Amino acid sequence: MVPVRTCIGSRRRASRSSLLRVVALSDGRVVADPKAVMPGRGAWLTPTVDAYDLAVKRRAFRRALRLDRDPDTSAVLDHIVGLSRASTERPDMTEQAERLMDN
Repeated sequence: MVPVRTCIGSRRRASRSSLLRVVALSDGRVVADPKAVMPGRGAWLTPTVDAYDLAVKRRAFRRALRLDRDPDTSAVLDHIVGLSRASTERPDMTEQAERLMDN
């Protein structure tokens, strides 16, 4: 059975492997936990800017992580943007295979 979690931004259920775990630190920051091993209370987020924006708008980080005030979530956004850049910079495997076959 595949573990299923709910995204705090979109409220959609998805497999744990397709979501990003975020954790609140004692200094009030929220950071990404891509390996899902950091201690403490965590929440799950679809790793897209849209889901992040929804979570911020709904104050879902504060609620899901049971915080007293709105946290600094900039590290989570930086992580998500980095993921999207990495996926767009990587050439499509089909395109790469075609180039190799042409040589």
